[in-house]
Amino acid sequence: MIETPDRTPLPRDFFDRPVLEVAPDLLGRTLVRNTDDGTIELRLTEVEAYAGAIDPGSHAFRGRTARNDVMFGEPGHAYVYFTYGMWHCLNLVCGPEGTASGVLLRAGEVTAGAELTRKRRLSARHDRELAKGPARLATALGVDRALNGTDVCDGPDADLAVLAGTPVADDLVRSGPRTGVGGDGAVHPWRFWIDGDPSVSPYRAHAPRRRRT
Repeated sequence: MIETPDRTPLPRDFFDRPVLEVAPDLLGRTLVRNTDDGTIELRLTEVEAYAGAIDPGSHAFRGRTARNDVMFGEPGHAYVYFTYGMWHCLNLVCGPEGTASGVLLRAGEVTAGAELTRKRRLSARHDRELAKGPARLATALGVDRALNGTDVCDGPDADLAVLAGTPVADDLVRSGPRTGVGGDGAVHPWRFWIDGDPSVSPYRAHAPRRRRT
């Protein structure tokens, strides 16, 4: 018998925990995006943890800025950033206020509103690729900087929300190095994913920039 996902919004205290507890616990949860065109839902299948001031891979490692200000605020809010001059990425702030830790949402399985995401992801060959990777996930959901700071604990009718969904059994959770993170943060096994899920993105190691001569 297939378990029906729980529609209860995740409470604030779910996010008010250490990032390495929150990140794997987000797997299997339901992410809801309400737009003028309709509602999109996806089951989270891959995430990465970023631990603020103690993590060289985190945007908050060097302190508070206008860009990362949301990360230092109340847990349970969205942190959206723009990267490579073309893509947005969606993170969820967690841990006590002021710690600036967060979870990057890397991939998910679209479970509702696939017809809306296909219009945004014309290059996807299969539905399992609609949100396969953080930039693709944000694109599929229509996420941009306008959603930065959104409270995801407000309930399923909010612009962006996270519901209890169907948590994943511990024996199905895998972990390994984060994608594209170099330097001291490269060795941290802070990427978490559901074993065998086809929507999980491929791992890519950090590629050092070549020095110009």
